[in-house]
Amino acid sequence: MPFTRAGVYILGALHGNRHIAAPSPPAARFASARLAALTLLQHFAMISPANTPAAVFTPEQSLLGKSSTYAQEYDPSLLYPLPRAPKRAEIGIEGSTLPFMGMDLWTGYELSWLNPRGKPQIAIMQVQIPCESTHIIESKSFKLYLNSFNNSQFADAQTVQQRITDDINAALWHGTSSANIPARASVQLVLPEQFEQQKIAELQGLSLDRLDVQCTHYQPAPELLEADHSQPAVDETLTSNLLKSNCLVTGQPDWGSVQISYSGAPINQEGLLRYLVSFRNHNEFHEQCVERIYMDIMRRCQPAHLTVYARYTRRGGLDINPLRTSQPQALPASLRCARQ
Repeated sequence: MPFTRAGVYILGALHGNRHIAAPSPPAARFASARLAALTLLQHFAMISPANTPAAVFTPEQSLLGKSSTYAQEYDPSLLYPLPRAPKRAEIGIEGSTLPFMGMDLWTGYELSWLNPRGKPQIAIMQVQIPCESTHIIESKSFKLYLNSFNNSQFADAQTVQQRITDDINAALWHGTSSANIPARASVQLVLPEQFEQQKIAELQGLSLDRLDVQCTHYQPAPELLEADHSQPAVDETLTSNLLKSNCLVTGQPDWGSVQISYSGAPINQEGLLRYLVSFRNHNEFHEQCVERIYMDIMRRCQPAHLTVYARYTRRGGLDINPLRTSQPQALPASLRCARQ
């Protein structure tokens, strides 16, 4: 059954207390408000119908694999949106009606800015990006964008949080009228006094990596997937730390752990592990890999319910953790795996 509205699923807020800053001086508040207003006007201009059809962005045109100069001032134009549609078409997803729901959970560990007195501030950024967004954000551009905060002054952490929220939503829905945006990304900042609350834990479930299997496929091989529909239905959660793919543009390795939860005919675990290993030389972004895994399992094994959740090791101070599911559920707890 297709799902079309982000509001249908409740995937919860990321853990971490919201920072309420002390009131800033009137001049600082005025400057901050003026800059915020100008920024919002820029966002509305970016996504207004007058600017459609939107420019077409491709991975090859991005800064991936190219030398880059770090911006010395805050610059939202650094964000580079990539449309989801072309890669989804490869796995049989056409149009805006999706066969799953979910989020892309980003964590940014290298966020810093200056307060009004010029003193550096730091935070961990947690972002929830709805899978309904028309675009993803190319990760190197996200890194360069975050680094543009380094030498810019902001009134407080809330101002930074709101600025990032507005900027990434403008990129994620590039070319879409603001009236037609069904779900916005959210941003949470975890401040230093909350760092000790950040947990390290592994994905829960029965590890497929215990199986001593022979692996011969290193490009996605969905034919390895099978379920025994002659057996009673089961509820299982299976995990593997052996997921590896490569960046779509640079070919650099992306390492991840994956958790697969399903209800239905028992899936052959050896075949599932071989299938996950088959991504080893495959070039695709994290979000695209998880959607491919979800679609392959759903088509080949036909479970009644399915959730695929992957946590990838960080690159450039960012980790990307996509989740796709067939039914409403709470978001997983805010944690990072040991390798992240």
